[in-house]
Amino acid sequence: VQLVESGGGLVQPGGSLSVSCAATGFAFSAYAMSWYRQAPGKERELVATIASAGDFTYYADSVKGRFTISRDNAKNTVYLQMNSLKPEDTAVYYCYTYRGSMDYWGKGTLVTVSP
Repeated sequence: VQLVESGGGLVQPGGSLSVSCAATGFAFSAYAMSWYRQAPGKERELVATIASAGDFTYYADSVKGRFTISRDNAKNTVYLQMNSLKPEDTAVYYCYTYRGSMDYWGKGTLVTVSP
């Protein structure tokens, strides 16, 4: 199992950014996928989750209405569209899945929201 994030970067407050996670090594379309984030000095927190078929999503209250998680099972990729970004959204964003009683994490992509 390999999860590789991309798309992070520097964005101004109020701006938008999209991050992606390309998955290999497992039957991607059969598993729920999640995005977590970890800000400096803070614990890692769940941002959003999407069901295997994309028909159910969950968002943390802090991002609800601003972030959208989606997936393309034909491309084995999960996305996180982030709008109306705030400085407190600054964090390393990680792709995650749970399979075969094991946790799988990507290495993360840094999103910095700053003027």
